Amino acid sequence: MNIENVRKDFPILDQQVNGKELVYLDTSATSQTPTPVIDAMTAYYKEYNSNVHRGVHTLGTKATDGYEKARMKVRSFINAKRYEEIIFTRGTTAALNLVARSFGDMVIEPGDEIVVTEMEHHANIVPWQELAKRKQAELKFIPMEADGTFTMENVEATIGEKTKIVAITHVSNVLGTINDIKEIARIARKNDAYISVDGAQAVPHMSVDVQDLDVDFYAFSGHKMLGPTGIGVLYGKSELLDDMEPIEYGGDMIDFVDLRTSTWTDLPVKFEAGTPMIAEAIGLARAIDYIEEIGPQTILGYEQELVDYALERMRSMEGIEIYGPDKRAGLITFNLSDVHPHDLATALDSEGIAVRAGHHCAQPLMKWLQVSSTARASFYIYNTKEEIDVFIEGLKRTKEFFSYEF
Repeated sequence: MNIENVRKDFPILDQQVNGKELVYLDTSATSQTPTPVIDAMTAYYKEYNSNVHRGVHTLGTKATDGYEKARMKVRSFINAKRYEEIIFTRGTTAALNLVARSFGDMVIEPGDEIVVTEMEHHANIVPWQELAKRKQAELKFIPMEADGTFTMENVEATIGEKTKIVAITHVSNVLGTINDIKEIARIARKNDAYISVDGAQAVPHMSVDVQDLDVDFYAFSGHKMLGPTGIGVLYGKSELLDDMEPIEYGGDMIDFVDLRTSTWTDLPVKFEAGTPMIAEAIGLARAIDYIEEIGPQTILGYEQELVDYALERMRSMEGIEIYGPDKRAGLITFNLSDVHPHDLATALDSEGIAVRAGHHCAQPLMKWLQVSSTARASFYIYNTKEEIDVFIEGLKRTKEFFSYEF
């Protein structure tokens, strides 16, 4: 991978922030968008902006073709068996809410157990909390080790005969922990439980094969994988999606409407009420092309170089607390002693360095870590070791500034 050529595709990086060259280390929140993706979406609006599916005119046909080709692109990218198993949503949050509200309401009964973890993003814990309330079910949590990982012994001990659904993240957005989804799915299957996976932090950074993982549902977002905001994907096994009821109504998802009753059309449109995210789907397809042109394994290897380099440099500093395991995805969550994460992020921003600060939509995990908030630096294919050096120097200057006694 030629990093200079890659960086040329991201015009947003060629700017100054507060008089300094921008160093963008917040990809885990939202990745930047390369020119080919922007161009693909612009072409839709300039050349064939039209609604999909129902129109028979030329622009409508071209828009429908672009939208459905995007679905096929996603199917191939994650190796789903059928294109009907790919549902476009507004994002990971909407996808997980769909699973909890539709599938969860269908299969959960009073006394059943829903197994989650304390490392989940709020989007993969709150919907299950609400489901448990609606159905008088019990939430159980897989115990974590001190470094933010799970032992399979604890997974085995938590998932039992009362477990109906296991809901877990593939990659933690705070700790960078990469969970063994295939093995967890095997344990769930052994107990006749279903497994739903939050893949928002995994799909952009590594190869994901949903058939090999043998998951029932898998969700991710376009804006974390070089694509546009406002679109995500829910993969679900077709035999499960067939039995599920939609939770939004109107538009193409309708088959027949009478005065008092209605019926729904087939998958995948059954779950895509209203005008879909057409330009966004086309942009997502082009983002997938971009990732595949570089290669998921190349991306994973390059990110590992970056995170290993950053960890080595950060661990040489005094007064820094780093959270998560040694083997991790391309992000580092940390605290600098005696400096609030928001103050740290503000100080770094004054030097053109963008990091995230707060609870990262993971308040239960913050409680487990015994902190109120943390700072997070996250890396992607457009970052460099030179930028990490700038980041480290920014940390040092911030530490010195807040240590100074006035």
